Parts: sequence; C-alpha cells; structure tokens
Amino acid sequence: MNHDHGRASWAMAAGATLHCLTGCAIGEVLGMVIGTALGWGNLPTTVLAIALAFLFGYALTLRGVLSAGVDPRTAVRVALAADTLSIAVMELIDNGVILLWPGAMDARLSEPLFWIALAASLAIAFVVTTPVNKWMIGRGKGHAVVHRYH
Repeated sequence: MNHDHGRASWAMAAGATLHCLTGCAIGEVLGMVIGTALGWGNLPTTVLAIALAFLFGYALTLRGVLSAGVDPRTAVRVALAADTLSIAVMELIDNGVILLWPGAMDARLSEPLFWIALAASLAIAFVVTTPVNKWMIGRGKGHAVVHRYH
C-alpha cells in the first residue's frame, strides 16, 4: 500500500471509505432502531442516526489508533482529522438519497423498502465518498493521518 502524499491509490481510498461506511451504517441503523422503538418522528430519529454515525465512525478509528499506543488526546485529534469530512459527505449523500426516495422516510424497519433504500443510499454514498477520500489521502489528510500510526 502506498502512503506517499499525492499518490493515493483507489484501493486505499476504498478501504478508508469502507471503514467510514461501517461506522456510519452501525450508527444509522442503531439510531433508526432507537428512534422507532421510542416512537420518535423522522427528524429526531434522523438527527440521532447521524450523531451515532459520527460517534461510531470516530470510535472505529479511535480503537485502532489507541491500540497503537497513542495517548487519548492525540487519538481523538487523529480521529477527528481522519474521519470528519468523510463521514459528513457520507451522511449528506446517504440521508439525501433517503429523503428523495419516495416512501423511504416513512418505511418501517419491518418493511423491505426500509432496507432496500438504506442499502442503496449507503452504496451511493460509498461511490461518492471514495473520490473524496482519495483526494484527501493524496494530500496527507483524512485516513493518511491514521496510517502514520499503523
């Protein structure tokens, strides 16, 4: 794997995006399950899902960086630098697709439409976010920051 600035590979960008997608998907689904279980409406459920997507995205990075022996304060800075733009783009695209998909916002967890729309929105978000991560890694930003601790 090439870690030189300006020479980020698509494989490296896809790996960083998949890492981000994992945290986002965990947070999104958990937020929707909690919001639905509590009988919340679409807006508070979506806000919770987005907050949890950021939380789980950062947590996955923190786990790896802390296991490399980095102090907690530095690890938090690394996670914020590595993931913020990637998660923000992913959440913007993911939630935008869900908002635009007819009936998706009102679909229940037990309905196929919910899971189909969620899977499609995350797939589209992955495709859109991968070039963003490639650009950031190529400039020594984003997940390039995390690679210094591996």
